[in-house]
Amino acid sequence: MRKHLLFIILSLLFCTPLSAQILLSDSAKLYLLTCTPGTEVWSKYGHTGIRVCDEANKMDIVFNYGIFSLMEDGFYLKFIKGDTYYQLGIESYSHFVRFYNKIGRKTYLQELNLTPEQKHQVFDALMVNYQPENRFYLYNFVFDNCATRPYYLLKNALQDTIISSYQGYANQPFRSTITHYTGPYSWVDFGINLVFGSKADQPMTNEQRLFLPEELMFYLSEAHLSDGTPLVIHENIAPFEIAPVPWYADCRFGIALFALLMVLISWWDRKRNKLSWWLDAILGLVYLVLLAIVIFLTFFSVHPLVGFSWRLLILPLIHLCARLIYWLR
Repeated sequence: MRKHLLFIILSLLFCTPLSAQILLSDSAKLYLLTCTPGTEVWSKYGHTGIRVCDEANKMDIVFNYGIFSLMEDGFYLKFIKGDTYYQLGIESYSHFVRFYNKIGRKTYLQELNLTPEQKHQVFDALMVNYQPENRFYLYNFVFDNCATRPYYLLKNALQDTIISSYQGYANQPFRSTITHYTGPYSWVDFGINLVFGSKADQPMTNEQRLFLPEELMFYLSEAHLSDGTPLVIHENIAPFEIAPVPWYADCRFGIALFALLMVLISWWDRKRNKLSWWLDAILGLVYLVLLAIVIFLTFFSVHPLVGFSWRLLILPLIHLCARLIYWLR
């Protein structure tokens, strides 16, 4: 999801302050914004925001639930533990689009088909969320993020049932959907699967999958309220283009090289009748660190999907099998 660096956060200081007493005109328009994935690990899933455009009030702003600071004390430890707080920020729509255009990411718009009263309800809910005592929230990658926040705010503000015929990843496991965006057999996917336990293989409910911005975009595209009113009146959307994983970045290629290297070293050790114990010691330390990380995440992290995975045994088993060449003589 969208994670700004400090200079992006500081730019919010130049946004026009908003009053909770602003009344939208009847011509105001509300949009769901969906941004395509980036190249950084945290941006591979896309991003979601809500645009409020009211020419009568000379206002065109974006409510963004993805603001955080890397400069926060202990940020990385807190992120690993799942103790990271994000906040709702406001910035101009022009700045929002320029930022994403500059880094090569598209922004799709869906105009929400709301009555003036419903627009007021959504905007008022956003302004309540933006109050200093409400704007910070405990970020959760799959259950409370930049996509789920706009969806549930919209649902609660409308006080109506949102019905959609879009199937998408309904009833699919968390693991396979995340793999789709990180890239099958990428090192990022391999690393995520090392710390994801059996909970990641549980099927998602109809609404749980909406933590993915693309899923939310298509879900609302085919959505209507209980009286049959379409939720989106105009839109400019397209499926995300997921960059393929190049062969040299495929984890299977790297694992195969590791296996080949271990076989060659074991064969060489056998031929010279001397074990390269230092290599076993280094790799053993790496395995222990990985195991310690998984144990820590399992028992001390609030991340919902972490746990022991059989994938954690892949490298140690390859190492052990290769060493049999030296030991079984």
